[in-house]
Amino acid sequence: MKLRETNLKKLSADIFDVLIIGGGINGAVSAAALSGKGAKTALIDQNDFASMTSQESSNLAWGGIKYLETFEFALVRKLCKCRNQLIRNYPSTVKEIRFFTTVAKGFRFHPLLIWLGTWLYWVIGGFSTARPRYLFKSTIRQEEKVVKTENAAGGFEYSDAYLHDTDARFVFNFIRSALSSGCIATNYVEALHSERDPSGIWVTQAKNVISGEAYTIRSKTLINAAGPYADQFNNITKQATQHHVTLSKGIHLIVKSISQNKRVLTFFASDGRLFFVIPMGTRTCIGTTDTMVASPTKEVTDGDREFVLKNANALLNLEQPLTKADIIAERCGVRPLVVKGEQTTSADWMQLSRKHAVEANYSENYLTIFGGKLTDCLNVGDEVSHIVEKMKVPIPYPDYKWYGEPDEATKKRFFHNARLGNLDSYTSPDSSEKLSTRLWRRYGATAFSLLELIQENPNEAEVLIKGTEYIRCELVEATHREMVTKLEDFLRRRSKIALIEQKETIKHSAGLLEACEILFGEQAEERMNEYF
Repeated sequence: MKLRETNLKKLSADIFDVLIIGGGINGAVSAAALSGKGAKTALIDQNDFASMTSQESSNLAWGGIKYLETFEFALVRKLCKCRNQLIRNYPSTVKEIRFFTTVAKGFRFHPLLIWLGTWLYWVIGGFSTARPRYLFKSTIRQEEKVVKTENAAGGFEYSDAYLHDTDARFVFNFIRSALSSGCIATNYVEALHSERDPSGIWVTQAKNVISGEAYTIRSKTLINAAGPYADQFNNITKQATQHHVTLSKGIHLIVKSISQNKRVLTFFASDGRLFFVIPMGTRTCIGTTDTMVASPTKEVTDGDREFVLKNANALLNLEQPLTKADIIAERCGVRPLVVKGEQTTSADWMQLSRKHAVEANYSENYLTIFGGKLTDCLNVGDEVSHIVEKMKVPIPYPDYKWYGEPDEATKKRFFHNARLGNLDSYTSPDSSEKLSTRLWRRYGATAFSLLELIQENPNEAEVLIKGTEYIRCELVEATHREMVTKLEDFLRRRSKIALIEQKETIKHSAGLLEACEILFGEQAEERMNEYF
């Protein structure tokens, strides 16, 4: 029986220590931390895991250099420490990358002043990355011919970090870790209503979005990790909170690779905010925007596209200007920015902090996670588990390290076994990296079982959907362990296929039907028709 079906049956079978509403980054790290430390944990999401804000980021783990302008030094220090922690604990996934920044003439700060700010940023970050560098106009012209320099006053280069795969895959790996620690997590289960019974147990009425089946889930503690829907769920549970969320829409456009140099080109857009040109394998991600919106429901508008394309064309030396026809894929999400009371006005919109807040109601064993950044995720997991422990929920292993890749000895053993099995000989000619490296980064210790499948049958190493770098045994793994319920779950979140290939190209790809048959069995054509 597939994992999701098994977990659905367990939702109503017992009383959990904790039920988490929402499977984005905040819910995922909370589940990983609590289940890893021994709490009986459940998690549900009305859609797929990481299907809202957490799949629409810039794929960066950065310390927030821009927050120096608003003198949020404590926040920058906190984010830098967490960035460093991610780099140390996820060396295969979170990697240092250089940011190559150009400052236009007439900008509100001279490039030398901003360059000095990068040194402050480096110091605050504990000297853990490569040193900053000042860029003269001639240097920019020489090293990045794709950058226009006619209006440049100078620039600078510094380091932050990026996610080698995608944000959604990064989030799911925390879900996967939680599942391995005994968490009962399910996607496509919506929380309809929650209230405490006379004994103090939270009773949550939920519904399987796919089948309509109803569940009653009981828990000693309830965690609202609903992201942009946090306020709505607090209304359902009748929780009065000091903090609230206000929503900012941000978009990115994916186009063909713009620069061969694997670094982030950074500018200040026409509205004064940072504008990124981010490498994504054979593609480039450009953006972002920052638009105040009233609803979590979001879509890319023609105005959004025009803003990003106009800025890209104004800042880059391209053979031909980018047009809508060059867009391969789009990313669009809302940032749930935390505010206190009635703090937010349109006048101070751009100055709102991107920090998170966790607000706890100890009398009712209820807490809400507001806002935050992917970079800060480990802090969120530790903070939530500490609060839950203060709520008198048993945490048998409070000092357990719940995050990070497998230890070095396990890694060495995998690569040794991979060499013995000649795994890299199965690497596709079109691949950007060796098969052993890719499997370890994506699956950690589970890569041992994939290696065994390939050794038993070399056909398991065959790329099914051309140009995607996903092999047959990965689809088998997704079927049994990754709760792929809809085709979009695999194409957009367990993999990044939908981000690097146009939808029409995917539709006509050889091997797509077989991939769907592995994932969905008799429902293969139904799931294909649903997506396309």
